[in-house]
Amino acid sequence: MTRCSDDQSARAGNTENPRQRLSRRTLLRATGAGIGLPLLDAMLPGLGRAARAEATAAHQRLVAIHVPLGMMPQFFFPEKNSPEKEKTGLTAGGPSSHYLDLLADHRGHFTVFSGMSHPEVDGNHHAGQCFLTGAIHPGQPTFRNSLSVDQLAAETLGLDTRFPFLPLSVQASENYTNSLSVSRSGVGIQPETSPKRLYRSLFVAGTPEEKAATMRRIEAGGSVLDLVLDKAGRLERSVAPEDRSRLDQYFSSVRELESRLARSIDWENRPKPVVAYAEPDDIADATRVIEKSKLMYDLVRLALETDSTRVVTLTLSTFSVVPHVPGVKNETHGLTHHGNEPEKIAELKKIEEAQMRAFGEFLASLRDAKEHGRPLLDHTQILYGSCLGSANSHSNQNLPLVLAGGGYRHPGHLAFDEKRNEPLANLFVTMLQRLGVETDAFSSSTGTLRGLDA
Repeated sequence: MTRCSDDQSARAGNTENPRQRLSRRTLLRATGAGIGLPLLDAMLPGLGRAARAEATAAHQRLVAIHVPLGMMPQFFFPEKNSPEKEKTGLTAGGPSSHYLDLLADHRGHFTVFSGMSHPEVDGNHHAGQCFLTGAIHPGQPTFRNSLSVDQLAAETLGLDTRFPFLPLSVQASENYTNSLSVSRSGVGIQPETSPKRLYRSLFVAGTPEEKAATMRRIEAGGSVLDLVLDKAGRLERSVAPEDRSRLDQYFSSVRELESRLARSIDWENRPKPVVAYAEPDDIADATRVIEKSKLMYDLVRLALETDSTRVVTLTLSTFSVVPHVPGVKNETHGLTHHGNEPEKIAELKKIEEAQMRAFGEFLASLRDAKEHGRPLLDHTQILYGSCLGSANSHSNQNLPLVLAGGGYRHPGHLAFDEKRNEPLANLFVTMLQRLGVETDAFSSSTGTLRGLDA
């Protein structure tokens, strides 16, 4: 276990080259230029430069997986090691807990975190929509979400792939538990829940008639946008100053859509990759949520392996269902409010074990897939965690989090203060820099995460 102190924080923060780092915005202001500049070494922190150097050999990827109902902390977090265990080396194999032992085959390739959360992100289950954003007070009527980390990553990683990002979920839902991906305008992006539709969009070429119909829809969308922008532009000249910021956010959202439409036209005429994986049928039985998650994991691996996308989010919601898991007879959400009743804890434990085993199988599939002679897992950062530290008490503190792959020198367990939590956004900044994204801040971050090295 690595416990991070303030002294370590100061040392870890001093990883830059002694020469001063150059801000891209500063250079643009100094030159008065409105052109796009190439990404220069002087514009990146040390970790970003290392990430870009590795990116010349392999594409970097991001997968974020959310378990909205959390994981029971007593089975997830590693036990605090006694001095005797430290001396005898009994912890040398990596962090150990009941759930983490189910990932034993991947020790050395993942880090588990304790003492991390999003500051001021409360509201129990409402916090799910903020898992990748860190936007504060999601349960309040005036709440407005903000850009999610996957969408920021997609702006860099998604320019050369058919799908800049893939938002996915194993369960169809319109509530706040399902939208992990959030646009710059603060709008949740609805996920794909059908494995069959996902497979067809990734790997099945449409007929000439279907392609023509798709092109007509794309062109019609462009025409509508032209009309909307014209009317909104005229409106902007007549509204009060306080309304112009809202219109700016609206224009930003429209420009995002325009960019996606342009890319869609280009990719519509390119052949799709061929894979040795049969088109799946959708699983109609809602209780088979574990099987559906495994199917989604398969398709995510194929999407990454064929470079159809480099950014994926996946929500593993089991709200309002009794998962088809041996020994489980009750609905998951009710079980999370177990009140320390042994029978309920035993059932919930079986569900969470099944979820963790499926996650381990996904990691194994990325380990076994090769790119440039190395495991795909080494080129893919996988964040697995929840917005709930304890669903039983509706706590949004001390979140259960695992980061796997990505080519890090994984320390095993990074333990921060469980009362004064480390901002989760610090991990996001570190991940973004590893992906080659030019940023030194995101949401509530106070810097990069100390203790995690590339």
